[in-house]
Amino acid sequence: MVSLGCAKNLVDAEIMLGTLLKQGIEITNETEDADVVIVNTCSFIDSAQEESVDTILESDAVRKGARKGQALIVSGCLPQRFKKELPTLLPEVDAFMGIDQVSEIPAIVRQALANREAKLKARKKKTAKSTKGVTRTLAKLDAHRGESSHERSEVIRGTDKFGNTAQVVTPTEEPFVDVNLRPTYIPDVSTPRYKLTPGHLSYLKIAEGCNHPCSFCIIPRMRGTHRSRQQSDVVAEARQLIKSGVREINLIAQDTTYYGLDLRPNASRAIASPERFKAATKSLAADATTICSLLRELNGLRGDFWIRMLYTHPAHWTDELIDTIRECRKVAKYVDIPLQHIHPTMLERMRRETSSEYIVDLLKRIRAGVPGIALRTTFIVGFPGETENHFEALLDFIRETRFERLGVFTYSKEDKTVAGKMGRQIPDEIRQERRALAMAEQHDIAREISEAFVGRKLKVLVEKRASEDDLQQASISSWEHGLIRDGADAPAIKGHYLVARGEADAPDIDGRVYIKTPARKDVLPVGRFAKVKIVGHTDFDLIAEPA
Repeated sequence: MVSLGCAKNLVDAEIMLGTLLKQGIEITNETEDADVVIVNTCSFIDSAQEESVDTILESDAVRKGARKGQALIVSGCLPQRFKKELPTLLPEVDAFMGIDQVSEIPAIVRQALANREAKLKARKKKTAKSTKGVTRTLAKLDAHRGESSHERSEVIRGTDKFGNTAQVVTPTEEPFVDVNLRPTYIPDVSTPRYKLTPGHLSYLKIAEGCNHPCSFCIIPRMRGTHRSRQQSDVVAEARQLIKSGVREINLIAQDTTYYGLDLRPNASRAIASPERFKAATKSLAADATTICSLLRELNGLRGDFWIRMLYTHPAHWTDELIDTIRECRKVAKYVDIPLQHIHPTMLERMRRETSSEYIVDLLKRIRAGVPGIALRTTFIVGFPGETENHFEALLDFIRETRFERLGVFTYSKEDKTVAGKMGRQIPDEIRQERRALAMAEQHDIAREISEAFVGRKLKVLVEKRASEDDLQQASISSWEHGLIRDGADAPAIKGHYLVARGEADAPDIDGRVYIKTPARKDVLPVGRFAKVKIVGHTDFDLIAEPA
């Protein structure tokens, strides 16, 4: 299994592997030993899509030299987005599957093996192709494909036909395709999972899909409308994770702050704006399911662990949520709240449903309501129509707000989005220049924030002993969280260290705490909490010693 993209994609990969194991299918870490390779793809932005296609073609090239009978399956967001075009563009693949099919993976594995055998018997010659050639073709197909009634509709849930399965069973020498045009799947506590994260941390998917109309984003069309799990089901899975030794539970969804609102009686999906969301939450029954009720119940579970809430939307923050984070000891004092921009014109063009005044007031309320909280956000620069004045307003906002954690994207033009059709598209060189300028501002802020930690004591979660590569690693990135540093900012520390994270550091996204230790001696247990004293920093990372 090769899983690309976000943590939500990783959970899908864990479900597929868990389902395969339950059916008696063995998992191997060696590609050459595998009967089947699965590439779980991301199609969030152009660079993610290119990485997915590149991985598919590399997998095909490897099996040609090592094991020609090996079947290749492509799952995830790429088939969701290009379900009809991919079988023609990538005939090397033996089966394509969508998000709804993760629990059906054993049958798809067998179908893919049968298809691969038929292809070899047919002895069809394949012509070489490049990643960029395939991705350019996908972009052209998306751009020239006629709009359906769903694309023209402003209602994100679309029409009834999107609830049906598009299952294309072609002749056996051609790829097998099984993709729901509009996904409806959501896992539950009984769903098998094979954890791909270290034993001390786990991602817990509380909902799937998205109801927001952001003009730059393709996710609602790929992942479907928002659908929450029952709170009792989420809590039951959390209990299992804690019992297994998990010390950090990361709650994930496309929008965690929307959790539970779709479960209310006669739920309307047209409540994305702050005003409508606030009115909807006020009308809820006292025992209604919300992100606040979930956090409070999880906080009441026995054990020493962190609860981290990722992927919040600024439009769906309430005073109750701020109070809940402050009052719940186990909830990390950390906010992941992508804002994308601050200039009113840009927010309107992005269809973010939040004004600049609302955002400034919200951040003030969060910081006042939860002292010491770490704010993390992402911004998009080079969005269509962004002027120098718009960009300068964003730089001023970064300087004034002083986010503890910040990532910056250059705008990625995605076909079949409203923004993709907008005029005044910004040249790539200007987008890259603006990103560099924004990150330079944040670099200075990050250095000052790190400096302020020197001499303080922190509770950290110890991850592992640092290898030489760990000490030199500087490129923390995520397709959904942006880069938080540049390649030139390597820590360049030498010696013997443990790698840990503080409450303000989400896994694989933010900074690290490097704990000095004697040679070849783990003075602090891996996978457990520890108290450390901060004795230095490397701009984005902290250096500590056991307290």
